[in-house]
Amino acid sequence: MVHRVDKLLLDIRISCEEIIEFCASKDLESLRSNRMLQLALEREFEIIGEALLRMERLDLARLESKIPEYRKIIGFRNLVAHGYDQIDDHILWDLATNHIPDLLNKVQEF
Repeated sequence: MVHRVDKLLLDIRISCEEIIEFCASKDLESLRSNRMLQLALEREFEIIGEALLRMERLDLARLESKIPEYRKIIGFRNLVAHGYDQIDDHILWDLATNHIPDLLNKVQEF
């Protein structure tokens, strides 16, 4: 069990780091004008949400205590995967730039 949780945490950490790197020196307009950036961020959010969903099945108590907003992240993953045509660029950018660094810190402390 620990090995799987560790692997999922690694996947989340890598995705968070990628999002931070992808957004460096960019702004909301960069996102709106760069389809590849949009797709890259969406994919990383899918990975993060899926990893959290799998972690929920393996270690719910620890997940709830360490990343209490994990259900919202899974919900956003579901929106990206199933409601792709409803994604708001402003929300995507806000999550990527304002919330992912916090998630990365929580994952590193997990």
